Amino acid sequence: GRTGQLFGMTETILIMQTPLDAPPAVRHTSTGRKTDGIEVRVANPDDDIEVPSGAEGELQLAGYSIFPGYLNNPEANAGAFAADGFFRTGDLATVDADGNVVITGRVKDVINRGGIKINPTDVENLLQAHPAIVLAAVVPMPDDVLGERMCLFVTLAPGAGLTFEEMTGYLEANGVAKMRWPERLEIIDEMPMTPTRKIQKGELAKLVA
Repeated sequence: GRTGQLFGMTETILIMQTPLDAPPAVRHTSTGRKTDGIEVRVANPDDDIEVPSGAEGELQLAGYSIFPGYLNNPEANAGAFAADGFFRTGDLATVDADGNVVITGRVKDVINRGGIKINPTDVENLLQAHPAIVLAAVVPMPDDVLGERMCLFVTLAPGAGLTFEEMTGYLEANGVAKMRWPERLEIIDEMPMTPTRKIQKGELAKLVA
């Protein structure tokens, strides 16, 4: 049989799915296309202006199944909706010419390094393929000149070691631009995790604040 993906949130219900007749590359890597009655756009999270096709931005949604707002919480609603009513999901995404949406990260995880916005997700995924690394998380650390720099936290496989130079050499060998390299390495015994096994980046950021 064929498998696909579905996408939805508590605030939206089901709003995207991958067609079962789509190529495997689409079914396995994207969250699919919007369902009927839903509008999807990828926008600059700073001004809610739609970005060009294929560019990364915040996934924003409108349509019949989108919730009207959080009860008795005007402050949360002000941040959750653009001026034209589109719901800000907080997810980073791209959308291709066929309307297939790929989730690429979270807006809150973006690091602003001297005005350059860096989504660390692909760097984290690449680093977790390193044989010495079990888990990797990149978080911002304050910088007087650039505003933020990138700090990498890792947990290692039993008996493994990792130096800063080995980390940067690995990224260079895999074609990662130097501006996307973490500028500090912290090796820890255990990652702080939520009950649903997501890394608590906020707790890591406090360690280098």
